[in-house]
Amino acid sequence: MRVLVVEDDSRIASELARGLGEAGYLAEIVGDGEEAWFRGDTEDYAAIILDLGLPGLDGLTILKRWRDNGRLTPVLILTARGSWAERVDGIDAGADDYLPKPFQMEELLARLRSIVRRSAGHASSVVTIGEVTLDERQMQVSVGGKPVSLSPLEYRLASYLVLHRGRVVSQYELAENIYGQDDAHDSNAIEVLVGRVRRKIGTELIETRRGFGYIVPDERP
Repeated sequence: MRVLVVEDDSRIASELARGLGEAGYLAEIVGDGEEAWFRGDTEDYAAIILDLGLPGLDGLTILKRWRDNGRLTPVLILTARGSWAERVDGIDAGADDYLPKPFQMEELLARLRSIVRRSAGHASSVVTIGEVTLDERQMQVSVGGKPVSLSPLEYRLASYLVLHRGRVVSQYELAENIYGQDDAHDSNAIEVLVGRVRRKIGTELIETRRGFGYIVPDERP
């Protein structure tokens, strides 16, 4: 899943990119307020990590503009401004959560998973559909209680479809959220990848809707 990271401190941005990558996310780093506002207003992300002190536009102004324009992407504010009044301002502006610096990567990832789940209408980090269980925290898929070995790309595809279960996801949306900006892939790459995942976790979980995309039904008999 793609995450926009708005952070002008290059050291922190690098740490976030590394930690998010290890957790299965595709991080896109932006350090300028104007560019951050444009990206968040014109592109779809699973979530946005937003610093408040930015060159160009400050984080609160950016967030208010997104919300005024109807952009509902979940936003985690990450900032050195730690007073309770500033936290209230961030939440009132439309933030989904707030984490002051310095922070632990494990806590940031837990908060990120939480706001992404809530935005999709789900509560638990462990999802079981039929014989298949997805554990977001462990980044593990199991079938009948037995762990299945998935590549990072296969895991991103499976977790994205499970997280968005109950609705059809197009091939374009999948490609946008599982491939990095520099990852080359063929036009039929998603179809091939879905086939690989099906061979590993079973053919019944992911259904094809011809001409539309793929769906993991919200409930199975």
